[in-house]
Amino acid sequence: EDVKPFTPEKTKEIVMSLQQPAVFCNMVGNWPALHWNVKYLSAVLEGKTIQFRLGLKTVDLVPQFETSCSYVEATLEEFLAWSCGQPSCLSGPFSCYDYSKYWAYADYKYIARIFEDKPEIFQDVRWSDFGFPGRSGKESTLWIGSEGANTPCHLDSYGCNLVLQVQGRKRWHLFPPGDTSFLYPTRIPYEESSIFSKVNIANPDLKRFPEFRNSTAHVVTLSPGQVLLVPRHWWHYVESIDPVTVSINSWIELDADHEARVEEAITRMLVCAIKSAENPSDGDLWLNPTEVEATSHEINLQYLNKAVSAYLQCQETSVSGQARSLSTGAEQRTNTSCKRRRREVGCEPESCTLLTQECNFPTPKAGDLQKIPFGPHLIQVLPQSHKTSVMGAVAVESDSGDLLHENEGEHFGKLPCKRKRLLMSNDCETAAHQMDSDCSPCTSQTALSTNDLLDCLVNPCVISLVAQLLLERMRV
Repeated sequence: EDVKPFTPEKTKEIVMSLQQPAVFCNMVGNWPALHWNVKYLSAVLEGKTIQFRLGLKTVDLVPQFETSCSYVEATLEEFLAWSCGQPSCLSGPFSCYDYSKYWAYADYKYIARIFEDKPEIFQDVRWSDFGFPGRSGKESTLWIGSEGANTPCHLDSYGCNLVLQVQGRKRWHLFPPGDTSFLYPTRIPYEESSIFSKVNIANPDLKRFPEFRNSTAHVVTLSPGQVLLVPRHWWHYVESIDPVTVSINSWIELDADHEARVEEAITRMLVCAIKSAENPSDGDLWLNPTEVEATSHEINLQYLNKAVSAYLQCQETSVSGQARSLSTGAEQRTNTSCKRRRREVGCEPESCTLLTQECNFPTPKAGDLQKIPFGPHLIQVLPQSHKTSVMGAVAVESDSGDLLHENEGEHFGKLPCKRKRLLMSNDCETAAHQMDSDCSPCTSQTALSTNDLLDCLVNPCVISLVAQLLLERMRV
């Protein structure tokens, strides 16, 4: 059981060099975290409540962003009863939400935060087997969802991602960085480190987004015991396909994140400056709930200067051959680098310190690596053929040796209709109309909106060019 198909050193080499998604099998058989099903976690939390995001299981042409979801505080016991259709949930926090019509998702839950009074549980997650010694559940995030629970298609600005499936199955639709223009990127709703797609991957509107036809989906169903590698800047849409799912992930910081952090700082300055100047009574839900609040221009400027300083310092240390040195500037950068994270209570500086040590790991050159050992223990997530529908799926061998087959061409899931957050409004049609006008102009729209301007100003291609010009100015 303790024998792994790859050594930690070899696994880290694969993680840091592989530029396409792949599934690790038979790497976590002895991890105590494999027992983290919802029933077990409910007993550990002893009645502690967590926040769930709820959406409708209704197919629509518009993605359901987090700004338009409803939110409830509930225990895992109440969630489990609701997902099983037990009568006891009729009077609980899920009482307004019919399980046949809604899904619930407790996502981005920092293990360090929800288990702060039980630190011993952090050791149940052993990323040291993947070549990252000292990394445990404390540097990881927990995701718990019901059937249909999903997050809109997006890419993460920072790092690569390792995802362990614990309970149930999730289907991943991944698109390479080269498909970015086909996915119509947007920064509204704004969230640091996440670039969203305007396309509803489950039901694309090809009239409004015709270039999506040119995208190449890599689709895989992840089963318990498997670990998915999501390389840097790969787009992903993820949906729970079983009644209850649990997964654990950890983001691995990369050297390239220095420049990405400068781009994020520029984006934040522009978005906050322009959107904060608007009339608050307009009710534009431009800030993702995870961001908490719009920071001031002064704070954003400080953040930009720190990001630029960290980038330049990294460049200097790389040239001098001291890439592994832990400088004050690097520590400042690391403490603001967690995914979604610099304003998240659960991301304390000490929990991020490990990232400083890992970010300077030199990425091996392709020529220096042995051939990637694909096989039963490391499965490629291959692109679908053009003859296969975008929503088809590939088969992946599970740890138990079973083969998961998906019907080609089937629409695998349903996205809820656009609906404002419960605290704001329950009018589905109003919210859908607003997000439609916010995210991209309708054909009948005659006047440009602030968001139309922002879509152009903070387009990733534009921001990348601005960052290059800004950094060149600092070098001079």
